[in-house]
Amino acid sequence: LYHKSSVHSTAVNSKHQAVIGQGLTGLDEDILEYANKEGESWNDIFAKVALDRVLYGGFALEVIWSNDRTKIAEVYHIDFSYVRAKKMDDRGNVPGYYVWKEFGKMKGFIPNKSDIPYLPKFNRVDRTNPSQLIYFKPYTSGLDYYPLPDYMGSLKTIELDTEVDNFHTNNLKNGLAPSLAITTFTDADVEEREEIERMLIGAYSGTDNAGSLMYMDVANRDQMPEIVPIPQNGADGYYTTVNEMVTQKILTGHRITSPMLVGIKTAGQLGGREELLDAYAHFLTTVIYPMQSDILKTFEGIFKVNGIDTTLGVEQTRLFDDGEEVDVVTSVEAEAGEDTILETKAEGVVE
Repeated sequence: LYHKSSVHSTAVNSKHQAVIGQGLTGLDEDILEYANKEGESWNDIFAKVALDRVLYGGFALEVIWSNDRTKIAEVYHIDFSYVRAKKMDDRGNVPGYYVWKEFGKMKGFIPNKSDIPYLPKFNRVDRTNPSQLIYFKPYTSGLDYYPLPDYMGSLKTIELDTEVDNFHTNNLKNGLAPSLAITTFTDADVEEREEIERMLIGAYSGTDNAGSLMYMDVANRDQMPEIVPIPQNGADGYYTTVNEMVTQKILTGHRITSPMLVGIKTAGQLGGREELLDAYAHFLTTVIYPMQSDILKTFEGIFKVNGIDTTLGVEQTRLFDDGEEVDVVTSVEAEAGEDTILETKAEGVVE
Protein backbone atom coordinates (compact mmCIF):
# COMPACT_ATOMS: atom_id res chain seq x y z
CA LEU A 1 0.00 0.00 0.00
CA TYR A 2 2.96 2.31 0.57
CA HIS A 3 3.75 2.08 -3.13
CA LYS A 4 0.12 2.32 -4.31
CA SER A 5 -1.60 5.06 -2.32
CA SER A 6 -0.34 8.60 -2.92
CA VAL A 7 -1.85 9.99 0.30
CA HIS A 8 -0.49 7.14 2.41
CA SER A 9 3.00 7.32 0.93
CA THR A 10 3.03 11.10 1.41
CA ALA A 11 2.06 10.70 5.06
CA VAL A 12 4.68 8.00 5.66
CA ASN A 13 7.41 10.01 3.93
CA SER A 14 6.52 13.15 5.88
CA LYS A 15 6.65 11.29 9.19
CA HIS A 16 9.91 9.63 8.19
CA GLN A 17 11.50 12.96 7.30
CA ALA A 18 10.29 14.49 10.57
CA VAL A 19 11.76 11.60 12.57
CA ILE A 20 15.24 11.87 11.04
CA GLY A 21 15.19 15.68 10.81
CA GLN A 22 18.64 17.04 10.07
CA GLY A 23 20.39 14.11 11.71
CA LEU A 24 21.68 12.88 15.04
CA THR A 25 23.24 15.11 17.68
CA GLY A 26 24.91 14.42 21.00
CA LEU A 27 28.10 12.71 19.80
CA ASP A 28 31.19 13.78 17.91
CA GLU A 29 31.01 13.49 14.14
CA ASP A 30 33.95 11.06 14.22
CA ILE A 31 31.92 8.58 16.26
CA LEU A 32 28.74 9.02 14.22
CA GLU A 33 30.65 8.61 10.96
CA TYR A 34 31.31 4.88 11.41
CA ALA A 35 28.66 2.18 11.96
CA ASN A 36 29.98 -0.76 9.95
CA LYS A 37 32.57 -1.88 7.41
CA GLU A 38 30.18 -1.17 4.55
CA GLY A 39 30.91 2.50 5.08
CA GLU A 40 27.55 3.42 6.56
CA SER A 41 27.34 6.16 9.15
CA TRP A 42 25.01 6.17 12.13
CA ASN A 43 22.83 8.68 10.31
CA ASP A 44 22.54 6.22 7.41
CA ILE A 45 21.39 3.53 9.82
CA PHE A 46 19.09 6.04 11.52
CA ALA A 47 17.34 6.93 8.25
CA LYS A 48 16.65 3.27 7.39
CA VAL A 49 15.53 2.37 10.88
CA ALA A 50 13.22 5.40 11.02
CA LEU A 51 11.39 4.34 7.83
CA ASP A 52 10.81 0.85 9.23
CA ARG A 53 9.55 2.34 12.51
CA VAL A 54 7.04 4.51 10.64
CA LEU A 55 6.01 1.94 8.05
CA TYR A 56 5.93 -1.29 10.09
CA GLY A 57 5.81 -0.11 13.69
CA GLY A 58 9.17 -1.69 14.56
CA PHE A 59 12.74 -2.13 13.38
CA ALA A 60 15.64 -4.58 13.47
CA LEU A 61 19.42 -4.20 13.81
CA GLU A 62 22.16 -6.77 13.49
CA VAL A 63 24.97 -6.20 15.97
CA ILE A 64 28.36 -7.87 15.54
CA TRP A 65 30.59 -8.36 18.56
CA SER A 66 34.32 -7.85 18.45
CA ASN A 67 36.50 -10.98 18.53
CA ASP A 68 37.16 -10.58 22.25
CA ARG A 69 33.44 -9.90 22.87
CA THR A 70 34.23 -6.74 24.83
CA LYS A 71 32.35 -4.33 22.56
CA ILE A 72 30.04 -4.07 19.57
CA ALA A 73 32.21 -3.71 16.49
CA GLU A 74 29.57 -3.17 13.80
CA VAL A 75 25.86 -2.45 13.45
CA TYR A 76 23.75 -3.14 10.35
CA HIS A 77 20.16 -2.30 9.53
CA ILE A 78 17.98 -5.32 8.69
CA ASP A 79 14.93 -4.73 6.52
CA PHE A 80 12.02 -5.36 8.86
CA SER A 81 10.09 -7.25 6.17
CA TYR A 82 12.89 -9.85 6.05
CA VAL A 83 12.52 -10.90 9.70
CA ARG A 84 10.40 -13.72 11.14
CA ALA A 85 10.38 -14.81 14.76
CA LYS A 86 11.25 -18.23 16.10
CA LYS A 87 8.56 -19.83 18.21
CA MET A 88 8.34 -18.56 21.77
CA ASP A 89 9.58 -20.65 24.64
CA ASP A 90 7.42 -21.61 27.61
CA ARG A 91 8.17 -18.31 29.34
CA GLY A 92 6.99 -16.19 26.42
CA ASN A 93 10.45 -15.22 25.19
CA VAL A 94 11.40 -15.22 21.52
CA PRO A 95 14.92 -16.75 21.41
CA GLY A 96 15.84 -15.45 17.97
CA TYR A 97 14.81 -14.53 14.46
CA TYR A 98 15.13 -15.85 10.91
CA VAL A 99 16.28 -13.34 8.30
CA TRP A 100 15.39 -14.01 4.66
CA LYS A 101 14.50 -11.50 1.94
CA GLU A 102 12.08 -13.90 0.23
CA PHE A 103 9.63 -14.09 3.13
CA GLY A 104 6.15 -13.29 1.81
CA LYS A 105 7.20 -13.41 -1.85
CA MET A 106 7.25 -17.13 -2.61
CA LYS A 107 3.67 -18.21 -1.87
CA GLY A 108 3.19 -21.90 -1.33
CA PHE A 109 6.90 -22.52 -0.91
CA ILE A 110 8.06 -23.59 2.53
CA PRO A 111 11.86 -23.46 2.84
CA ASN A 112 13.91 -25.65 5.12
CA LYS A 113 14.61 -23.71 8.30
CA SER A 114 18.21 -24.84 8.26
CA ASP A 115 18.69 -23.00 4.97
CA ILE A 116 17.54 -19.64 6.38
CA PRO A 117 20.03 -17.46 8.30
CA TYR A 118 19.18 -17.36 12.00
CA LEU A 119 20.23 -14.74 14.54
CA PRO A 120 19.71 -15.10 18.29
CA LYS A 121 18.14 -12.22 20.17
CA PHE A 122 20.55 -9.55 21.39
CA ASN A 123 21.88 -10.29 24.85
CA ARG A 124 24.43 -8.12 26.67
CA VAL A 125 25.41 -11.01 28.94
CA ASP A 126 25.47 -13.99 26.59
CA ARG A 127 27.87 -12.94 23.84
CA THR A 128 28.61 -16.45 22.54
CA ASN A 129 27.23 -15.82 19.06
CA PRO A 130 29.23 -13.19 17.16
CA SER A 131 26.08 -11.79 15.52
CA GLN A 132 22.84 -11.01 17.30
CA LEU A 133 19.60 -9.24 16.41
CA ILE A 134 18.02 -6.28 18.17
CA TYR A 135 14.31 -6.52 17.40
CA PHE A 136 12.27 -3.54 18.54
CA LYS A 137 8.54 -4.11 19.02
CA PRO A 138 6.54 -1.72 21.20
CA TYR A 139 4.24 -3.45 23.63
CA THR A 140 0.71 -3.99 22.34
CA SER A 141 -1.72 -6.25 24.16
CA GLY A 142 -2.35 -9.46 22.24
CA LEU A 143 0.58 -9.12 19.84
CA ASP A 144 3.20 -11.67 20.79
CA TYR A 145 5.51 -11.65 17.78
CA TYR A 146 5.09 -8.63 15.51
CA PRO A 147 4.06 -4.99 15.90
CA LEU A 148 1.40 -3.09 14.01
CA PRO A 149 1.85 0.44 12.62
CA ASP A 150 -0.01 3.31 14.24
CA TYR A 151 -2.12 3.81 11.09
CA MET A 152 -3.45 0.24 11.27
CA GLY A 153 -7.03 1.44 11.72
CA SER A 154 -7.02 3.20 8.35
CA LEU A 155 -5.71 0.32 6.21
CA LYS A 156 -9.13 -0.25 4.64
CA THR A 157 -9.32 3.43 3.72
CA ILE A 158 -5.79 3.35 2.28
CA GLU A 159 -6.81 0.38 0.14
CA LEU A 160 -9.90 2.33 -0.92
CA ASP A 161 -7.65 5.20 -2.03
CA THR A 162 -5.84 2.85 -4.41
CA GLU A 163 -9.17 1.62 -5.80
CA VAL A 164 -10.41 5.17 -6.41
CA ASP A 165 -7.25 5.90 -8.40
CA ASN A 166 -7.69 2.63 -10.27
CA PHE A 167 -11.30 3.54 -11.07
CA HIS A 168 -10.39 6.91 -12.56
CA THR A 169 -7.46 5.43 -14.49
CA ASN A 170 -9.59 2.72 -16.10
CA ASN A 171 -12.47 5.13 -16.64
CA LEU A 172 -10.16 7.31 -18.72
CA LYS A 173 -8.46 4.45 -20.53
CA ASN A 174 -11.79 2.92 -21.51
CA GLY A 175 -13.64 6.17 -21.97
CA LEU A 176 -15.68 4.95 -24.96
CA ALA A 177 -17.46 2.13 -23.14
CA PRO A 178 -19.55 4.06 -20.60
CA SER A 179 -20.34 7.02 -22.84
CA LEU A 180 -21.66 5.65 -26.17
CA ALA A 181 -23.77 2.77 -27.50
CA ILE A 182 -23.22 2.14 -31.23
CA THR A 183 -25.55 -0.16 -33.17
CA THR A 184 -24.86 -1.12 -36.81
CA PHE A 185 -27.27 -2.66 -39.30
CA THR A 186 -24.92 -4.60 -41.58
CA ASP A 187 -26.09 -8.09 -40.60
CA ALA A 188 -22.43 -8.92 -39.96
CA ASP A 189 -21.27 -12.27 -38.64
CA VAL A 190 -19.37 -12.67 -35.36
CA GLU A 191 -15.91 -12.10 -36.81
CA GLU A 192 -17.04 -9.01 -38.73
CA ARG A 193 -18.70 -7.54 -35.62
CA GLU A 194 -15.55 -8.13 -33.60
CA GLU A 195 -13.49 -6.45 -36.31
CA ILE A 196 -15.79 -3.40 -36.32
CA GLU A 197 -15.63 -3.23 -32.51
CA ARG A 198 -11.84 -3.41 -32.52
CA MET A 199 -11.71 -0.70 -35.15
CA LEU A 200 -13.95 1.66 -33.15
CA ILE A 201 -12.13 1.02 -29.87
CA GLY A 202 -8.73 1.50 -31.47
CA ALA A 203 -9.80 4.69 -33.23
CA TYR A 204 -11.80 6.48 -30.55
CA SER A 205 -11.27 5.11 -27.01
CA GLY A 206 -8.62 6.28 -24.54
CA THR A 207 -7.38 9.68 -23.47
CA ASP A 208 -5.16 10.07 -26.54
CA ASN A 209 -8.26 10.19 -28.74
CA ALA A 210 -10.24 12.63 -26.62
CA GLY A 211 -12.01 15.21 -28.78
CA SER A 212 -11.20 13.42 -32.05
CA LEU A 213 -13.59 13.32 -35.03
CA MET A 214 -15.72 10.23 -35.69
CA TYR A 215 -16.24 9.71 -39.44
CA MET A 216 -18.26 6.94 -41.14
CA ASP A 217 -19.32 6.30 -44.74
CA VAL A 218 -22.24 4.01 -45.60
CA ALA A 219 -23.97 3.10 -48.89
CA ASN A 220 -27.42 4.34 -47.82
CA ARG A 221 -29.32 5.58 -44.79
CA ASP A 222 -30.63 2.11 -44.03
CA GLN A 223 -27.10 1.02 -43.13
CA MET A 224 -26.38 4.10 -41.01
CA PRO A 225 -25.26 3.13 -37.49
CA GLU A 226 -27.25 4.27 -34.48
CA ILE A 227 -25.14 6.19 -31.96
CA VAL A 228 -26.81 6.76 -28.59
CA PRO A 229 -25.06 8.75 -25.81
CA ILE A 230 -25.24 7.06 -22.43
CA PRO A 231 -25.90 9.65 -19.71
CA GLN A 232 -23.49 9.73 -16.80
CA ASN A 233 -24.82 8.54 -13.45
CA GLY A 234 -23.08 11.16 -11.36
CA ALA A 235 -20.23 8.82 -10.43
CA ASP A 236 -17.63 11.54 -10.91
CA GLY A 237 -19.15 13.68 -8.16
CA TYR A 238 -19.54 10.65 -5.93
CA TYR A 239 -15.92 9.65 -6.28
CA THR A 240 -14.80 13.23 -5.69
CA THR A 241 -16.62 13.16 -2.36
CA VAL A 242 -15.14 9.74 -1.57
CA ASN A 243 -11.66 11.02 -2.39
CA GLU A 244 -12.00 13.90 0.08
CA MET A 245 -13.22 11.53 2.77
CA VAL A 246 -10.40 9.07 2.05
CA THR A 247 -7.73 11.76 2.35
CA GLN A 248 -9.07 12.96 5.69
CA LYS A 249 -9.39 9.46 7.16
CA ILE A 250 -5.89 8.42 6.06
CA LEU A 251 -4.36 11.52 7.64
CA THR A 252 -6.42 10.87 10.78
CA GLY A 253 -5.08 7.31 10.88
CA HIS A 254 -1.55 8.73 10.73
CA ARG A 255 -2.47 11.24 13.49
CA ILE A 256 -1.70 14.17 11.21
CA THR A 257 -4.03 16.92 12.39
CA SER A 258 -3.31 19.39 9.60
CA PRO A 259 -3.00 18.44 5.92
CA MET A 260 -0.54 21.34 5.55
CA LEU A 261 2.08 19.26 7.36
CA VAL A 262 2.24 16.90 4.40
CA GLY A 263 1.80 19.57 1.73
CA ILE A 264 -1.93 19.01 1.11
CA LYS A 265 -3.98 22.17 0.70
CA THR A 266 -7.66 21.98 1.65
CA ALA A 267 -10.42 24.29 0.49
CA GLY A 268 -11.14 27.19 2.85
CA GLN A 269 -7.93 26.72 4.80
CA LEU A 270 -5.90 29.89 5.19
CA GLY A 271 -2.66 28.11 6.04
CA GLY A 272 -1.07 30.83 8.14
CA ARG A 273 2.33 30.60 9.77
CA GLU A 274 0.89 30.46 13.28
CA GLU A 275 -1.50 27.65 12.41
CA LEU A 276 1.30 25.63 10.83
CA LEU A 277 3.53 26.09 13.88
CA ASP A 278 0.73 24.95 16.20
CA ALA A 279 0.09 21.87 14.06
CA TYR A 280 3.79 21.08 13.78
CA ALA A 281 4.34 21.39 17.54
CA HIS A 282 1.45 19.02 18.20
CA PHE A 283 2.70 16.63 15.50
CA LEU A 284 6.20 16.55 17.00
CA THR A 285 5.01 16.02 20.54
CA THR A 286 2.39 13.33 19.97
CA VAL A 287 3.76 11.43 16.95
CA ILE A 288 7.41 12.15 16.15
CA TYR A 289 9.07 12.39 19.57
CA PRO A 290 7.83 8.94 20.73
CA MET A 291 9.18 7.32 17.54
CA GLN A 292 12.49 9.14 17.87
CA SER A 293 12.72 8.09 21.51
CA ASP A 294 12.30 4.39 20.60
CA ILE A 295 15.20 4.58 18.14
CA LEU A 296 17.50 6.85 20.15
CA LYS A 297 17.20 4.75 23.31
CA THR A 298 18.16 1.67 21.28
CA PHE A 299 21.18 3.49 19.84
CA GLU A 300 22.15 4.79 23.29
CA GLY A 301 22.06 1.22 24.62
CA ILE A 302 24.49 0.13 21.90
CA PHE A 303 26.87 3.00 22.64
CA LYS A 304 26.61 2.28 26.36
CA VAL A 305 27.85 -1.29 25.78
CA ASN A 306 30.92 0.28 24.18
CA GLY A 307 31.49 2.55 27.17
CA ILE A 308 29.95 5.68 25.64
CA ASP A 309 27.29 7.03 27.98
CA THR A 310 25.47 9.73 26.03
CA THR A 311 22.09 11.25 25.35
CA LEU A 312 21.32 11.38 21.66
CA GLY A 313 19.06 13.89 20.00
CA VAL A 314 17.78 14.91 16.60
CA GLU A 315 18.06 18.31 15.02
CA GLN A 316 14.61 18.95 13.60
CA THR A 317 13.96 20.33 10.13
CA ARG A 318 13.53 24.09 10.02
CA LEU A 319 10.07 25.22 9.06
CA PHE A 320 10.99 28.87 8.61
CA ASP A 321 14.28 30.69 8.33
CA ASP A 322 13.40 34.20 7.21
CA GLY A 323 15.88 36.18 9.25
CA GLU A 324 13.42 36.90 12.02
CA GLU A 325 13.47 33.61 13.82
CA VAL A 326 14.79 30.12 13.19
CA ASP A 327 12.55 27.22 14.16
CA VAL A 328 14.69 24.32 15.32
CA VAL A 329 13.55 21.66 17.74
CA THR A 330 15.62 18.93 19.33
CA SER A 331 14.33 15.68 20.73
CA VAL A 332 15.01 14.43 24.26
CA GLU A 333 17.67 16.51 26.03
CA ALA A 334 20.40 17.00 23.44
CA GLU A 335 20.92 20.61 22.40
CA ALA A 336 21.18 21.46 18.71
CA GLY A 337 19.60 24.90 18.48
CA GLU A 338 17.34 27.45 20.09
CA ASP A 339 13.69 27.85 19.30
CA THR A 340 11.81 29.18 22.29
CA ILE A 341 8.60 29.77 20.30
CA LEU A 342 8.17 26.27 18.93
CA GLU A 343 9.56 24.55 22.02
CA THR A 344 7.08 26.50 24.14
CA LYS A 345 4.25 25.36 21.89
CA ALA A 346 5.38 21.75 22.15
CA GLU A 347 5.60 21.99 25.94
CA GLY A 348 2.15 23.57 26.00
CA VAL A 349 0.73 20.55 24.22
CA VAL A 350 2.22 18.23 26.82
CA GLU A 351 0.81 20.32 29.65
